[in-house]
This record gives sequence, structure tokens and C-alpha cells, in this order.
Amino acid sequence: MTSVHLRRALLPEGWAGDVRLSFRGGVIAAVEPGQKPAPGDERHGVGVPGMANLHSHAFQRAMAGLTEQRGPATDTFWTWRETMYRFALSIGPEEVQAVAALLYAEMLEAGFTSVGEFHYLHHAPDGTPYTNIAELAERIVAAASGTGIGLTLLPVFYAHGNFGGAAAHDGQRRFLNDPARFAELLAASRAAVARLPGARIGVAPHSLRAVTEAELGGVVALADDGPVHMHVAEQVREVEDSVAFSGQRPVEWLLARFAVDARWCLIHATHMTAQETTALARTGAVAGLCPLTEGNLGDGTFPARTFRAAGGRFGVGSDSNVQIGVAAELRQLEYAQRLAHRERNVMAESGGSTGRALFEAAASGGAQALGGAHGFRVGAPADLVTLADENPLYAHLSDDRLLDAWVFSAGNALVDCVWAGGVRRVTGGRHHDRPALAATYRAAMARLLG
Repeated sequence: MTSVHLRRALLPEGWAGDVRLSFRGGVIAAVEPGQKPAPGDERHGVGVPGMANLHSHAFQRAMAGLTEQRGPATDTFWTWRETMYRFALSIGPEEVQAVAALLYAEMLEAGFTSVGEFHYLHHAPDGTPYTNIAELAERIVAAASGTGIGLTLLPVFYAHGNFGGAAAHDGQRRFLNDPARFAELLAASRAAVARLPGARIGVAPHSLRAVTEAELGGVVALADDGPVHMHVAEQVREVEDSVAFSGQRPVEWLLARFAVDARWCLIHATHMTAQETTALARTGAVAGLCPLTEGNLGDGTFPARTFRAAGGRFGVGSDSNVQIGVAAELRQLEYAQRLAHRERNVMAESGGSTGRALFEAAASGGAQALGGAHGFRVGAPADLVTLADENPLYAHLSDDRLLDAWVFSAGNALVDCVWAGGVRRVTGGRHHDRPALAATYRAAMARLLG
């Protein structure tokens, strides 16, 4: 049993004082507000639940800083994608693990205590499967195990290059499987995940560009009762291609043919009509928003006001991992809405804190998307983030105002200690194994870029 005493803590019912949290076996065993510290308690100031990062492509963290030079023509998502394909053909298993491990440490340092790894880099550079078909999935599991972050592994089914079963791009060859080989990959990945306590597995049909209707149905069936994640309507060209192929927009097409429900997480869903937005909200599915990546790639702005008004649920993810921050993702989400509507505090209820509204909605939606519980509740994962409220810039703030300061001002600098699965992994804003992880990462990058 580990017990942590918090001067202030954000409970499901709101802020409370003198809260004792007890952890056993990776979950919360007791939540006791109004209690004095007991002998042996770890003592901290302000605590909030850990955040789920619902969408990551770990290997792309190694591309940060490599794609910000303008090309000879207009740069778009599609030109960025060509660079990503070239990079994906160069990275090997040891590099995948090294990059993912430092990335997951960064996530913990930022307040993310679990991650949904949308894992589509499967095969050797020539496109043939490794002798162990789950070689790279096992590297992701090893990175999560070594850093302590909670993992929901989402093996990706990717078969085609565009709508209607079009031939795949040669740069996609490391991603590709037919249904039979994907079933084999999923089974092997499931076995790998089973060896990591608390880890989960789902499925990820990549996008409507990459799967046919029949293949999508088969992949969803393989999920059993696990989560189903899918990119959808990220780009205007994707919407145009969908209409040209089927006469329907991507979200419209998907909702007409599949029983999308609370197990589903639709990543981005940026380009929807008001009717699609409301229809998606009513399914109970989570919109997986990746505001920093969507801004970096010039994707567009999610219709958050309409979606939330219809009861929609959302979480946040770091996607291409160009920057890692709970606060940064939430801030970018709100700022995009402010620019779109030319208003302030768009995501808050009347009279309410914007930081808290963003944090609580994303924490709830993110946990749903990864198939887990959240918050300071008995039986939920023992995931805790303490904030450095002694920072002189923010020491005069408390409760919602401190949360607002984290999201809109301090960012990662306000994260002090982080527990994931009941184990403290971060102290003073740094992962306990950062020096070794950083050294391994530097060696991996030297091999990749040497």
C-alpha cells in the first residue's frame, strides 16, 4: 500500500482539501478527503488525475524539426506525408524502441499517464514481415513497460492507398497486411500486451482510404469488446475523394453503414457538416482531437462548439508528437476555437473555468477511448499528477485558477510528480530514467541520420 496526502485534489465531485489517496496493485484502494496526513504518507500540494493520450504514432517523434522547411510548391499534409514515408523506411526495431521509450517518458513528464499507440509500422523496410510478426509491436510494449506509462496498443490494419481498394503507395509497404495476416499480427500483439500488467489492446482500421467496407467489418469483429480507433475526415481532399467514390462524405458514409458506438474513437473528424457533427455526437463515440498536430499539418479546425452542444465526447492525443504537453494540447484546442469564433473561453460553461472544462472533458473522453477508468475513484488506475504550486508565478492561485494557469500559462513547467499505475515515475518534472533513455535515443538518432 502506498498513500499520498494532498493538500488539495480534484475529485469527481470537485476540489477537496486534505485528501489521502491509497494505492494498491496499481489501482486506487481508498479516497479519503478531510483527513490529516498519516505517518508514512507522501505529502504533496495539489493533485489532479493523470490524462490519457489517446492517439500517438511513436516513431514520428524522431521527425520533430525535420519537416519545417518550405518546399518548392505549397506544403500540405500530403507533402509532409511523403517525408514521413521516407523516414518510416529507414527506422529499425532498436530505433523504434529507443524513440518510443524517450517519448513515453516525455509524456509522463507532461502529465499523460496512459497512451493509445496507433501502431502501423509493422514490417521490415522491404515490406516483408519480420520472423516474429509482432516484432515492432513488442518494441512498443517494451518501451511502455520500461517507462511505466499505461498502454492501449492499437495495431493498425492498412491495405490500400485510397477509396475503393486502390493500390497502395510503395512508401506504405511497411504498413500493409491482408485480413489473414492482420489477424495473425493481432493475435501475436495480443499475446505481447498480455504480459504487461494493466495494458489493453484494440484495433485500428487506419482510415476509409486504407480499408474496404468488407475489410472494415472484419477488423471491427476482431476487436471483441476492445476499442476501435480510426482516422476520418482529417483533410479536405479526403472528403472530396470520398464523395467522388461513394457520393457521401466520410463520417456520413461510416455512420450509415456501421454501428458506431462508445467503443469507437474517430481521430480528427475535422471536416464535418453540422449534421454529421451532431450525428457523431449522438453515437457516444469519442472524437480524438490532436490540436498541435492538426495545427502543425494545417488540417483545419474541429467544430468543437457544435459537437459539445450536441453532447459529444472528446479526448486529446499527440499524434505526430511534434510537441508533448497535456496543457499544450488543451490550450491549442481552445485557441483554435477562439480564432474560429473570434471569442474567448469558448469551451467553458457560463461562469466556469475553461482550463477545468477542457481538462475534465478530455480526461473522461480519453479514458473512454482507451477502454479504461479515470479519476480519483476506488478501482480506477492509480494515476496522479501533482502541480508545483510553490512556483512563485502561480503560488497565489488555487483550484480552478491554478488549473487555468497550467493550461494557459505554465504548461509542462508546472508538472512536479507523476504516478502511473501506483508507481512514481516523475519527480521534479523529470522521469527517473531520463538520462539513460536520452542516451539511448541519441545513439539511435545518430544511426538514423548519420
